[in-house]
Amino acid sequence: MALTFTEREFIPVLLGGDINVYSVARAFYEQYGVRSVAFGKYHTGPAFRSLIVDYRPNERIDTREVFLPTVNAFAREHADKKIVLMGCGDNYVALIAQAKDKGELEGNIVAPYGPFEQMNSCQQKEVFYDLCEKHGVPYPHTFTFTAAMAADPAKTAAALDALDFPYPMILKPSDGISYWEHPFATQQKAYTIDSRAELEATIRDVYASGYEDDLIIQDRVPGNDEYMRVLTSYSDRSGKVRMMCLGHVLLEEHGPHAQGNHACIITEPNDELTGGVRELLEDLHFVGFSNFDVKYDERDGSFKFFDFNTRQGRSNYYVTGSGFNVAKYVVEEYVYNRPFDPAFETAREEHLWTVVPKGVIKRYVRDPELRERALRLMREGKGVNPVFMKGDFTLNRWLRMVHTTMEHFKIFKRYYRA
Repeated sequence: MALTFTEREFIPVLLGGDINVYSVARAFYEQYGVRSVAFGKYHTGPAFRSLIVDYRPNERIDTREVFLPTVNAFAREHADKKIVLMGCGDNYVALIAQAKDKGELEGNIVAPYGPFEQMNSCQQKEVFYDLCEKHGVPYPHTFTFTAAMAADPAKTAAALDALDFPYPMILKPSDGISYWEHPFATQQKAYTIDSRAELEATIRDVYASGYEDDLIIQDRVPGNDEYMRVLTSYSDRSGKVRMMCLGHVLLEEHGPHAQGNHACIITEPNDELTGGVRELLEDLHFVGFSNFDVKYDERDGSFKFFDFNTRQGRSNYYVTGSGFNVAKYVVEEYVYNRPFDPAFETAREEHLWTVVPKGVIKRYVRDPELRERALRLMREGKGVNPVFMKGDFTLNRWLRMVHTTMEHFKIFKRYYRA
């Protein structure tokens, strides 16, 4: 199958090089037939050597002094086009939103983001949990551990003595952007902590790295990956929610740096779960994509919300694959200024998104009904691994993607913890 490209009034420019970038580029190609330009850091990832992406690596693209002149120069080179600029990671979104607020982007650049201050505030987990309280959105019992507590052994001891939920518990950074700017040997996206000694040691490691913001210590909601859900929303420039797509997570990744990343999702509706979040977003007048991690708590029958990500998630192709193309919402609003029709939509039909092989699903999805649903959707042609698109074939990329996919057998064998 040969790919064909269409000249349009716009050019998608994406920041990053991972599966998030490739999934958004695939959405742009499938909806509009366009090739995206992506500025990423490294000569690797799903976008590198893809035929649907003009990939341009620069190891400092995630810094303001490189990002801003790079995207503005590109926009000037294509002054007759609208440049649809989207970040595919928290740091990239922050760079774009800050530059947009300051009026530093070229006039032909459009970016689907609201004020940076609002976005940054929402990503602070303690702020998000305050919003949950206001709107009746359940979240896990949480304690905020501050840098000031870490600096004083007596305050550390008092704070940890006061914790009123059991081990194992969850520890994670409040500010994910700052956290990943301070790498260290034992760094993980989130930690499952089994003892007081492990909690103290992990806190010391985090703050020794130079991280200065808060840590979130949280009640661990019981249940394996199959208790997880993921919710993606799109809100227009006026703050109205126009789309919501809920996925039932069957598997997550389990390597140290990928802990919590989705690996297998089936789209399924739940209006009760999404209703409170829609009210929260519209009360905030939030703009753009939002993404939430949710877990079913069998102890009280509620769905607990963990995080508010102010962007499309890395698994965003589960939305596009379900019939709700993520590129379309941005282009129809910011390029063509067309009204939303329907005014609001949500995914109803089953669809499977996976980055792991069928054998991993067979072996590690514990619930037999969910496992059979996933395998049935594969048989019916209602499933997709987003990195494998018909026609997008170069030997180097194809071999890398096959290797990455098959590596999940080793990763799950080593790290999976039911």
